[in-house]
Amino acid sequence: MSSALHLVHPVRNVSTRCIHTSSVSLAGGRRTTRKGSAKPTSSLSTRLAKSLQPTGKANKLGSLHVAPAARPSFNRDSAPHRGRTPKEPSVAAPRIPSPIPSLPAKTQKKDNTSRNAEKKHLAVVAHSERVERRATLCKPPSNPLEEHFDLSTSSSPTSALPNDFTSPPLLPGLLQSLRETLGDNSKPTGIQALSLKHLFNQPESEAKWKECLLASETGSGKSIAYMLPLLQDLKRTELQSPCSSRKLLSRSLNPRALILAPTHELSRQLAGFAKKLSHNIKLRIMCASQANSHSSARNSKTASKMKSTIGDIFDSDSGEMTIGSGRPPSHEVDLLVGTPMKLLELERGRGWNWEQRARERALRISAQNAKDPDTTQEHSDPVRKFWVDEPEMGLENVEWVIVDEADVLFDPDFEESTRKLLADIASARGQPVPVLPTSSLSLIQDTPPTPDSPQPISYPFNFLLTSATIPNSLSNYLSSYHPTLIRLASPKLHHLPSTLRTQHAKWTGGNKDADIERRIRRVWAEDALAHAKSALLGASPVKLSKIIVFCNKRSKVEQLSAFLGSRGITCVALTGDADSRKRGNNHHLDGFLKSADLFQTSSAAQASEKARAPKAGSSNPAVTPHVLITTSLLSRGLDFGPEIKNVFIVDEPRNMIDFLHRAGRAGRAGEAGNVVIFGRGEGRGSGRTDEMRKRVSALVA
Repeated sequence: MSSALHLVHPVRNVSTRCIHTSSVSLAGGRRTTRKGSAKPTSSLSTRLAKSLQPTGKANKLGSLHVAPAARPSFNRDSAPHRGRTPKEPSVAAPRIPSPIPSLPAKTQKKDNTSRNAEKKHLAVVAHSERVERRATLCKPPSNPLEEHFDLSTSSSPTSALPNDFTSPPLLPGLLQSLRETLGDNSKPTGIQALSLKHLFNQPESEAKWKECLLASETGSGKSIAYMLPLLQDLKRTELQSPCSSRKLLSRSLNPRALILAPTHELSRQLAGFAKKLSHNIKLRIMCASQANSHSSARNSKTASKMKSTIGDIFDSDSGEMTIGSGRPPSHEVDLLVGTPMKLLELERGRGWNWEQRARERALRISAQNAKDPDTTQEHSDPVRKFWVDEPEMGLENVEWVIVDEADVLFDPDFEESTRKLLADIASARGQPVPVLPTSSLSLIQDTPPTPDSPQPISYPFNFLLTSATIPNSLSNYLSSYHPTLIRLASPKLHHLPSTLRTQHAKWTGGNKDADIERRIRRVWAEDALAHAKSALLGASPVKLSKIIVFCNKRSKVEQLSAFLGSRGITCVALTGDADSRKRGNNHHLDGFLKSADLFQTSSAAQASEKARAPKAGSSNPAVTPHVLITTSLLSRGLDFGPEIKNVFIVDEPRNMIDFLHRAGRAGRAGEAGNVVIFGRGEGRGSGRTDEMRKRVSALVA
């Protein structure tokens, strides 16, 4: 099996302080070591994988499949005319000649002749250096992430990939829903074509369940790539097994498939998208991160029903009251979407981890008391016990588990809850698997397998993972515990979308918030100018672009939102602890996320066109929010609407992977987009800005 996707870290002498989703640190980070000291070591979660080629101890390893790269239709001029600042080479300082004592006239004349010859020689050297520098700049920049991935080879030919969505392999109803969602002339992307070829086939006789990794750039349609085989298999299984043969379970929720997502916003959007795709094949989709309250009609009781209920509660013989004897009826759920922690609450009961939370609270109080002894808090009270609710979800019927944004759900912040849930599903299906320690991912090294290496894990269900970035820790984990995993990769992995344009804005040296405001109004001025050129004045209101602003800290989000609000620009500021996230829906992101009926056709589109007509004040940024300010909370997986044409990155990203996900919120699905990176143009910190400019230019597809 040929080697593929080799990775080498592009930066060796920089700091690796970064968040948990990091992969490559920026070269302009803070220096943590002195000259001549040892280089700092980075954790596996902050480095990209060296290879996606399957490795491990299994008798039969998985395979790697890479979609063929499309032939580019336009090649940009590579001459360094615009947007690039040539880097001055390190040239030794000129030697200062020592003072020459007074010599006779003939000796000075000879010395002047030698000096003139030396000047001519230096001029020739300088000219040759300029020519060499121009030749270097004319070469296309090398992608620091592309150097790690060798996508030139694949373990199997990929030339026979499907070029269209057809039935078969898709069910007619599923194909109809897909065309209603994407359009009649939609074509599969590279990762979707790989899914149609490899995930719709029945697994081999010795392997009943599928294990697959989908790795592709942002905005390439990974959700469709894994939802199509998932929904098709759920419907096919439902048609093959009659309702009479299904066993009755005691839990109220008994899903047949689970989709894990890192945030509630992403869970709700994925659930809504799955409902739209399954509209014609009639599958039951539920979101665990939504406010699923019973309707008033179900809660209404007549006098006769209340009498029977009271009769069931009170024992006629003893007169004792029984609490909790009535269990909610079991109803079938085909697909359940939610975060790992929310699904654990449904499966184990709310409050199942109250002891762990009490210990964490005690540790926080102890650390705070040790840091500030003057404000000592009392934590010697008796440990409070919390009520643990009855479990609501059974896992016996789960046959599919999709881990969306796998690099996040298998990082140190989410890995414990994710692996606990996977182990509970395997145990419920009669095939227990060991629950790995919390630090197991960080201990896996890039070493060949030995007899003491971890044993592979085989889950008794279809296991799919998807991600736009593959950290080293995730790659090593999959190679150690899932060596038979099939890897489907896109040739543009770790690149920006081709329709996304990058720009760099310089701080003026004054108020940075005012610089951001000026840039926002500049975008809207360009929209007004384009509207004036394309339509008659007064024919229709100007449709202003909507902008997403990414900051590193929540304090910066609040500060910028307050400033723009005082300048007459209404904003939506969203951080992890915002109250609007607790409402159980995504209405706080209305106008920014992609609408569910965006691609409706025929009469449905005409009927909804009037409902989507612009209302009074909808184009006024002082009335309707046109700016969304957030942190990396909303940079993962969310599909924003085509109105989002501009992304502002006002704080220097902690790593290039963080930058890829933030910038990837625009320019999705072939739409044009623009990302603006703010930085210092001169003075202290300008070197970091120049280095980032080069790295960003290397990420352009």
